[in-house]
Amino acid sequence: MPSTQKQRNESALSAVNVLYFLIAFRICNALLIRTFFQPDEYFQSLEPAWDIAFKPSSGAWITWEWRERLRSSLHPFLFAGVYQATSFLAESLHLETTTRAELLLAAPKVLQGCFAALTDFFIWKLAEKAYGRNSQASHAALFLTVFSPWQWFCSTRTLSNSVETTLTTIALWLWPLRNDPKQPGSNARSLRAALALAAIATILRPTNAIIWIVMALYTAAPGADINTTRAFWTLAVECREALISGLMVVGVSLVSDRSYYGEWTFPPLRFIHFNVVQSLAVFYGRNRPDYYLTEGLPLLLTTSLPFAAWGCWQALSSRIPSADGQKLTRPLAISVIVFIAIMSLIAHKEVRFIFPLLPGLLVLAAGPFSQFFSPLLRPRTMVKKGLLILFVTVNVVFAFYISQVHQRGVVDVLHHLRHEHENRGTSTTTVMFMMPCHSTPWRSHLIHPAIDARALTCEPPLDIPIEARASYMDEADQFYADPVVWMRKHMEDVTALAERRSSGNINIHQDKAQWPEYLVFFEQLEPTMTDFLAKTSYKECWRGFNTHWHDDSRRHGDVIIWCLSESA
Repeated sequence: MPSTQKQRNESALSAVNVLYFLIAFRICNALLIRTFFQPDEYFQSLEPAWDIAFKPSSGAWITWEWRERLRSSLHPFLFAGVYQATSFLAESLHLETTTRAELLLAAPKVLQGCFAALTDFFIWKLAEKAYGRNSQASHAALFLTVFSPWQWFCSTRTLSNSVETTLTTIALWLWPLRNDPKQPGSNARSLRAALALAAIATILRPTNAIIWIVMALYTAAPGADINTTRAFWTLAVECREALISGLMVVGVSLVSDRSYYGEWTFPPLRFIHFNVVQSLAVFYGRNRPDYYLTEGLPLLLTTSLPFAAWGCWQALSSRIPSADGQKLTRPLAISVIVFIAIMSLIAHKEVRFIFPLLPGLLVLAAGPFSQFFSPLLRPRTMVKKGLLILFVTVNVVFAFYISQVHQRGVVDVLHHLRHEHENRGTSTTTVMFMMPCHSTPWRSHLIHPAIDARALTCEPPLDIPIEARASYMDEADQFYADPVVWMRKHMEDVTALAERRSSGNINIHQDKAQWPEYLVFFEQLEPTMTDFLAKTSYKECWRGFNTHWHDDSRRHGDVIIWCLSESA
């Protein structure tokens, strides 16, 4: 066998082994996560997926965004298929109810773990494309993504941003370099594949289009290595392939949304209309213009931030040693800058909105990181050895805290309620969450439709004029403005509660709701509940640690369950 062919086979074998390791690593990562991050992890993926798989009677919580057709159904259909397959397997094997519940809880995590592994893998391959196969910088990129606290914390969560990042990473690897026929993505087929993945990412998150506009314009721009005529034809090819790929993806999206919503609709346009034209995004918070620079990027990159900044400067100042690296790292750096600049103009900001920039940033950071700790992971000086140990320690400790400690009570409480329902064997269990809306997961963790649960809602002011929105209060706002007044208005009189015994068929969905068997709230509300329900048979039956701190005063302290004494 020729030596070059042998080297290719060994390289392919090495890549397969790396992929296997990453899949196993990220599945473990996904199954080990114990904390809460963002409601969208559940309400924009798993809840509609549960609704698709098990029908509306299953008790999924479908938020206003789905009723207003703002979200693409492509994402939840992925998890709906997993739910259906898992349920079919459990029924075929005649598994116990508790085992079926655990499998349904784990199945979407396993799928998302595979997506996260693909993100890691193609970050490594993208770095190989920039710095060369088996280069120290490409190995550094793999090291950085594996030890990234953000990747550990967020990549295995069922957020649309996580899948968007996976699609973006693969598409960047497939994307053609300027005037280089030797690289992956240098022919029409791979360009078409890259654009198809980019189109799907844009359907899921319309802001993803910013990255591809920058990449397309940079690839086709005239320069020293490409004349005006060649630039024109490059742009023409990109437009042709974008049209072909885009139409195919839009067609699939339209059919999918027609199936889910029951009518023809195009969610990306409605998403832009509601969040930009009507400015409804600010209902969920307003941030400073410099948020992504002072908070977003530091949280996204943690200890990799200085290396990413160094890598951006190298890319923009033509200091990348490799010409191929320059062709890739420069557009990556430009797309980061343009994306951050445009997203900073939007009032509502979250770190996860810039998640698709992480692959490019880690590739940019990999070059300086490998140079600074050269030879890679075996630096010669004690100072650099100490810094490397500090780098790893900070990342591991941070990743452990945010994935195992911070905001775990709001997840643990649902496991407890589910197990209580399973152990009691009753036909119905009633629960009310007196918390800010979407403080916990929902049916993806409650599982059983017989757990009849209610929570405070936070519907935005959809039909209210802009000038009147400042005074608008959703149900959760009304509750926390004066919990006692709200409970007197919406819940049955506590005197009646004190005189009757608990029953298993309490209906908490009436205008004047009966008190449920379980009340769930944060410790911050405990004094109010103690005073208001002092003469009732409620008593504490579970308390779980949630977090050491929180920026929302309503969510301070432990998560507490009170049970009617007959249910405790």
